[in-house]
Amino acid sequence: MEKRKINIAIDGHSSAGKSTMAKSLAKELNFVYVDTGAMYRAAALFCIKERLVETNEIDSSKVEVALDRMYVGFKYNPKSERTEIHLGGVNVADEVRSMEVSRKVSLVAAIPAVRHKLVDLQQRMAENGGVVMDGRDIGTVVIPHAEVKFFITADPEIRAGRRLKEIQLTQPDCQLNEVLNNILERDRIDSNRSASPLRQAKDAIVLDNSHLSQDEQLAFLLTHVRKAMAGA
Repeated sequence: MEKRKINIAIDGHSSAGKSTMAKSLAKELNFVYVDTGAMYRAAALFCIKERLVETNEIDSSKVEVALDRMYVGFKYNPKSERTEIHLGGVNVADEVRSMEVSRKVSLVAAIPAVRHKLVDLQQRMAENGGVVMDGRDIGTVVIPHAEVKFFITADPEIRAGRRLKEIQLTQPDCQLNEVLNNILERDRIDSNRSASPLRQAKDAIVLDNSHLSQDEQLAFLLTHVRKAMAGA
């Protein structure tokens, strides 16, 4: 009943728990999980390391030229039992989650040349089906023909609280206001950029997970996915 390999798109707001849900869903279905957010974070880290972004200023023309030197990919880590993001062959799974990268990622992701390069990679990953992909424009741009699309949202303060717990594991001095302001700014930039803005696909299933446990969220997703896989 679950042999049909479909593609599943999960879009939504920053820190809404898309990645956690997508990983759990992919594991449950034995599908490939593609973390497009990590790909854009790796691109932002690349721009920081190349000194192409300063405060809130970024030279998109210099970024476009430098993209030929940017190599982003995923590799399975047997120790962590996770597929982790690599930049130039180096594991940057922890580095891309820093607040410095968080403050720059929406600026970098808004550059059309960056999106073009990463979307091309993402579409190739989904060619054979059996993929769970999360991000901002998966159901509208990357795989618009995905058999199942979800749009995930939650109250901004709840999202900020969840993100703070994650950040404080490595940055204990980080404060809630800083994280909340970053999330609100990312929402604004993501929704208003000219290249592939954050939009809810017309056929997306909306889930507000503000007050749902991870088990409840996974059960919700699985109900809809199994219907699609059964041809309902």
